[in-house]
Amino acid sequence: MDTKTDQQLRIGFIGAGNMAFGIAKGVLSGKVLPVNVKVSAPSSRNLGRFQELNISTTYSNAEVVLSSDVIVVAVKPHLVPMVLSEISQHVTGRHVVVSVAAGVTLATLEELLPEGSVVIRLMPNLPCVVLEGALLFARGACATPEHGVMLRSLLENCGLVEEGPEAWIDIHTGLSGSGVAFVYLFAEALAEGAVKMGMPSTLAQSIASQTVLGAGQLLRDSKKHPAQLRAEVCTPGGTTIYGLHALERGGLRASTMNAVESATERARELGRTSAATGGRK
Repeated sequence: MDTKTDQQLRIGFIGAGNMAFGIAKGVLSGKVLPVNVKVSAPSSRNLGRFQELNISTTYSNAEVVLSSDVIVVAVKPHLVPMVLSEISQHVTGRHVVVSVAAGVTLATLEELLPEGSVVIRLMPNLPCVVLEGALLFARGACATPEHGVMLRSLLENCGLVEEGPEAWIDIHTGLSGSGVAFVYLFAEALAEGAVKMGMPSTLAQSIASQTVLGAGQLLRDSKKHPAQLRAEVCTPGGTTIYGLHALERGGLRASTMNAVESATERARELGRTSAATGGRK
């Protein structure tokens, strides 16, 4: 791919779900112009919100590829082989193909695309839609460090962007991709506990969401270990240590670790299934 500034890069999204929308918002909050972004989907169901951002839309995946430098494949994992088979003939050396499909390996992606294709595997999470995502990417065999720098620059407004070995991608899926839902479950439980004790539901939900937000921001910005911050909240014989004891009795720590493990293993399973069904060109 020729060296281009973010403003010059043309970005295409195949798939119009939440991940595509979140990344598109982040890209547009940087230097990329809406005129240089295009999104395809098989129906108009999710395209309206992209059109509100002045992004052009189409039902043709091929059209997206032909008019883009960076192609973000944002479809369900089981659809990746079909989509890549459809667009493969249009992918050239100038393209960078970025997949956000959970579990689909770089090897599978490279096998389904022309030899020498530049492929990057990216795992974002839902908070990208509010520009507070956690994104991890791994480069394929033909993707250079410069491609990594380009992707970081494009995504920097989406939230935290890190690069690592592919083995970490499925772990990141369990930790942060699925972990967002674990946090929502905990926030729901916090609010329900307050409702049980007599607080109105709407107020309890509002306070629970602010508690999660504030705790997360303090954890990120203070650079302290979670255990250190937890200790700072606890006072001898106080309310917090009693509550923490109740959580430990309920197995919160072990259950959360098991949840991350289960989600990670499921991502790996999806990868094996995709590899088995993809086949060679």
